[in-house]
Amino acid sequence: RQCLMVSRNLGSVGYDPNEKTFDKILIANRGEIACRVIRTCKKMGIKTVAIHSDVDASSVHVKMADEAVCVGPAPTSKSYLNMDAIMEAIKKTRAQAVHPGYGFLSENKEFARCLAAEDVVFIGPDTHAIQAMGDKIESKLLAKKAEVNTIPGFDGVVKDAEEAVRIAREIGYPVMIKASAGGGGKGMRIAWDDEETRDGFRLSSQEAASSFGDDRLLIEKFIDNPRHIEIQVLGDKHGNALWLNERECSIQRRNQKVVEEAPSIFLDAETRRAMGEQAVALARAVKYSSAGTVEFLVDSKKNFYFLEMNTRLQVRVDSGIQPGSDISIYYDPMISKLITYGSDRTEALKRMADALDNYVIRGVTHNIALLREVIINSRFVKGDISTKFLSDVYPDGFKGHMLTKSEKNQLLAIASSLFVAFQLRAQHFQENSRMPVIKPDIANWELSVKLHDKVHTVVASNNGSMFSVEVDGSKLNVTSTWNLASPLLSVSVDGTQRTVQCLSREAGGNMSIQFLGTVYKVNILTRLAAELNKFMLEKVTEDTSSVLRSPMPGVVVAVSVKPGDAVAEGQEICVIEAMKMQNSMTAGKTGTVKSVHCQAGDTVGEGDLLVELE
Repeated sequence: RQCLMVSRNLGSVGYDPNEKTFDKILIANRGEIACRVIRTCKKMGIKTVAIHSDVDASSVHVKMADEAVCVGPAPTSKSYLNMDAIMEAIKKTRAQAVHPGYGFLSENKEFARCLAAEDVVFIGPDTHAIQAMGDKIESKLLAKKAEVNTIPGFDGVVKDAEEAVRIAREIGYPVMIKASAGGGGKGMRIAWDDEETRDGFRLSSQEAASSFGDDRLLIEKFIDNPRHIEIQVLGDKHGNALWLNERECSIQRRNQKVVEEAPSIFLDAETRRAMGEQAVALARAVKYSSAGTVEFLVDSKKNFYFLEMNTRLQVRVDSGIQPGSDISIYYDPMISKLITYGSDRTEALKRMADALDNYVIRGVTHNIALLREVIINSRFVKGDISTKFLSDVYPDGFKGHMLTKSEKNQLLAIASSLFVAFQLRAQHFQENSRMPVIKPDIANWELSVKLHDKVHTVVASNNGSMFSVEVDGSKLNVTSTWNLASPLLSVSVDGTQRTVQCLSREAGGNMSIQFLGTVYKVNILTRLAAELNKFMLEKVTEDTSSVLRSPMPGVVVAVSVKPGDAVAEGQEICVIEAMKMQNSMTAGKTGTVKSVHCQAGDTVGEGDLLVELE
């Protein structure tokens, strides 16, 4: 996944090169945040130590650091959350300080105490602030004491699923079940009834234990259709604290931020000031002495409620991968963060759309199409958003960009031009004595182009770098440099500029083209080849209702059925953990289990067969 930020206010800070700094810092994290810290340390002349799991041995942050120490196997509980191994790495490398990044041990008070006991500096707030704000239960109690608006709910630790149901009934549905030590959307579930509360308690506690080593949960009233807005705060050790305006993070998927924007289009000056003052009051109440983020939920009437305080770093452009990097099932699926800015919101959004069109990622499934679609959506452009934006706009899931008739014709014209350009290039190989598949002296290329199961008649001809293309009776002119070796192709269609990517091309005429952020599969054949293709046998489609396949790489956490069991449509069959999130796999129809192809602890790949029904 990518996380976007649209901004209209960016500043820069520097440091005094004459100021005394550490000689060596250990970064207790991985990925893009570790790379970001290492780059800053290099600029400041500070040596760095990276820690890594065995599967991360070739990661970018490991290669960037001056030293690297393996702290255990892939599971986070045995590596990046393994305090004993990390403390040993600190002693071995004689690091003077530790930068925790975000997630993992960044808000773990015991880790901060261990460092203090060894006279190693924790780069962040002191242990009191971490304990107070890193624990959602304690932070909520402190917020109330500091007269900060809080969400109604149960302020203690929920013991078991049945107590969760009792508490949820007392609060009133819907409720939010969340990990006390959590963050990043992990260990969080919305429950609308007793059954969802029981399931939510089970899955959230498992996610919390896996991600944070702490399975404690709390329950509070779910504020329906809110905005998620954060205030950045800074505090020092002299009792000073200030707030630095806000960013809106309302566009979310599974409680994880997808798009962030600064400033919020929703807030007025009075509400902004009130939120900032409450954020500062909370920071002062815990004697906060670092950079942090106070998160609020804001309803349609601009009432705001304290959500949590993150005693760690938040948001900028960075990536922790390179060609050949492995996107592991064990860690957060973040590929990179992309930030654009402009003199106003319109310019910032335009730059974001252009940047997404020019973003080249190969080898993994990503969310560029969704991100691009969000920022051009009319509701988002108007500022009519909430944390339910994605489920409201895409109730059946995101299916990609819906082409207008004009856009569809542009895509067909570009795809046809690309097809002809590839054919013309093939005819110009030096010392090629074989007969060309298509005659080189064709003036008009009569093509059959299939898109979304509909076949279109296309006629294309070229004059130098310009193609004249007739699509279902409409004529378009397509111009480009036609550098077919480049991953990006800038194309003009009747004066409209587009950036496209040809992701794949097969001999059978299949092409995958990224256009307006979405990948479209088209099949292009000459008219003769299309006629002959009618005699080819079609592949039989699998009955997916009778089989359950893994939708992603992951680890099987639990299997709930065995051969011979009767199951109902929608019943949980197994649970797969991927990227630290628990996913409940359900039956596609009512039936009897024929066979089970997995067990708890198995590693599965995308598309692997899990369970068959009769």
